[in-house]
Amino acid sequence: MPDQDNPENLALRRQLDALLAQARLNEEIMRRHQQIDLAFIGASGFRELIESAFDAFVESSELDVVTLALLDPDYAMRRVLIDLDVAFPDYPKLLFLDKPAGFGGLLGNLQKPVLGAWSEPEFGSMFPKPTVTPRSVAILPLRRNGELIGSLNLGSFRPLRYAAGMATDFLEHRASVLALCLENVINRELLKHMGLTDGLTGVSNRRYIERRLVDEVGRACRHGHALSCMYIDIDHFKRINDQIGHQAGDEVLREVAARIKLELRLSDALGRFGGEEFLVLLTGTDQPGASTLAERMRKRISEPLRIDSGKELHVTASIGIATMSRPDPTREIEKLGKELVGAADRALYAAKQAGRDRVVAVRF
Repeated sequence: MPDQDNPENLALRRQLDALLAQARLNEEIMRRHQQIDLAFIGASGFRELIESAFDAFVESSELDVVTLALLDPDYAMRRVLIDLDVAFPDYPKLLFLDKPAGFGGLLGNLQKPVLGAWSEPEFGSMFPKPTVTPRSVAILPLRRNGELIGSLNLGSFRPLRYAAGMATDFLEHRASVLALCLENVINRELLKHMGLTDGLTGVSNRRYIERRLVDEVGRACRHGHALSCMYIDIDHFKRINDQIGHQAGDEVLREVAARIKLELRLSDALGRFGGEEFLVLLTGTDQPGASTLAERMRKRISEPLRIDSGKELHVTASIGIATMSRPDPTREIEKLGKELVGAADRALYAAKQAGRDRVVAVRF
């Protein structure tokens, strides 16, 4: 019978126990990461997905900080998220970049994960204040169909957690799963958004702006914020259709919508209300502020407009403004919203009666 107390046997037993413990640990790690994959894949919307990345993933991977940077050059993603009532201040670790240059010196290396010790010049833009400063980082590029769409940025207080030259197969798997899930949830949100978007101009449609009106009036009443409504009508639009054609009319509508949009903040709402009419909701904006913005918008719309045929048009718009300076929280929200739009419509009528191409504001 072998001597179990033999030093060689004891050493083998310790080695076996260590291997079994490591196998159990590896199994537990794999189980946790499979749960993360399932959480990513099962996310029903953008909010749920990013919360999985910032909370469950951080905990399961024993990370100290995770940020997510997304390329959004035309602001389309941010506008959809605003429509979903995603409050960006609630997600300080969610970063949006207007162009790839926002990655700074990292851009040229993002064909694969970038690992290394913390360097403010190299990694600071991916972990902006008030995000905690890690000691080592891994920047995982997110790609779909070969195109860079963002990066998942992992940080640890352990200086050697991520070091240049480490194997990155597992990290690349994590990034590819997240990139696929991001594409899926963003596409789903965009499809929902398209049902609320005017197909000709690309701005919101009447159904959306009426729904948003109720939300903003309710918010203004709860918090006591001013809310301004702007009713915009293109002057003599029927004449454009009759004299130049409906195709030219469509071009004018698209260009006017684009010019209005250029003057608005992300928190404002713009919708095509019908025909050549647009409605704008200006959150937290009093009457003087709304009038200043409307005058700037009117001037921008009146700048020469060249259509595809090469013909240059001079288009003007009349704008009516109504402002709730002190919303009454005791009033019925939907009725209050309709009255606000009605007041803006009356102001627009006054602008038309006064000669068009002008702004008229009324206090509601």
